Formats: sequence, structure tokens, C-alpha cells
Amino acid sequence: VQLQASGGGLVQPGGSLRLSCAASGRGFSIDAMGWYRQAPGKQRELVASITSGGRTNYADSVEGRFTISRDNAKNTVYLQMNSLKREDTAVYYCFARPVDPGTDAWGQGTQVTVSS
Repeated sequence: VQLQASGGGLVQPGGSLRLSCAASGRGFSIDAMGWYRQAPGKQRELVASITSGGRTNYADSVEGRFTISRDNAKNTVYLQMNSLKREDTAVYYCFARPVDPGTDAWGQGTQVTVSS
């Protein structure tokens, strides 16, 4: 399966962005989808995830500001990011976890920069 992420960019503190990630390909039934991020000099961290049944999980640092959603028919996951802070600056990577035990699929990464 291939993941195509989009929606990153430059935004001022307090602003909003919406990331999208579409999965395509065969032979890969998707369970969870979500987003990790990696800032310069820091480890990659889980931002948010959502299962095929709609159960969500958020990092404490984004709880209440970010909302993850999913369109199962389109195999697409979205991340609505509001009240962005400078510390949200990072490369955001989407992932898709297979239903059967296996390796997660990863998108190419999209840069989010929060700066005035």
C-alpha cells in the first residue's frame, strides 16, 4: 500500500492547518491510521491515531487542539490542527497499520512550520 500525505505548510502561531493522507493499493486491509511527527533533534512521537472503528488516541501535547478523523470508504485519514504552537513545528508522517500482523506503511512526510 502507498500513502500520500498533503496539507503541510507555514502558519502563524494560533493558526490552523489540515493534513490529509490517502492510502492506495491492494492486499492490505487497514486497521489503525494516524500521524507521527519528528522535530529537529527530537525523536519521532505519536501525534494521533484512529482505528477503523473510530477509536481515537492523542498525545497529551495536542489533546483539545488537534482532531483526527477518517473516511474508511476513501482510506483517508485527516488531522485538523488548531491553535498551532511553535513547538508543533515538525515533519508529520502518516501511517497505516494492517489488520493482519505485519509492517506499518508510511507516508513521505509533510513539513509543518509554525512561525511568525
